[in-house]
Amino acid sequence: MELARKLDEHGKGAWIGVMVLSFILFWPVGLAILAYLIWSGRMQCWKRGGPGRWHNARRRGSRRHEPEYEASSGNSAFDAYREETLKRLEDEQSEFEGFLEQLRHAKDKAEFDQFMDDRRPGPTAANEPPKNDGEAGHPSA
Repeated sequence: MELARKLDEHGKGAWIGVMVLSFILFWPVGLAILAYLIWSGRMQCWKRGGPGRWHNARRRGSRRHEPEYEASSGNSAFDAYREETLKRLEDEQSEFEGFLEQLRHAKDKAEFDQFMDDRRPGPTAANEPPKNDGEAGHPSA
């Protein structure tokens, strides 16, 4: 893994160069290097963006709720503002998700109530006289 460490020091361009060169010389080795780059997460820059962060993306939080940048900016007032804003946004997100859940519940209840109303016989159906299936105009004896 000494070779991988050296290529990591030179950056993404070195990895791509070695991969292209290995495809030219012996394609199965190039394919193996490509698979290694994808498997190891060295191509995460496609998802996170930004040059110079492609290998460090594995070290940062991979889950959605973990902060991507954990280092301090050096400005304590800004760091406090950032923490407060992130906390406020998380609270608003949880409140909004609760609101959406209430809307879904209300919609489901309305649909269920409509279904039950359609299934119940209405008051007009109970008061109607039964229909006679006999011929019209001939009274039954």
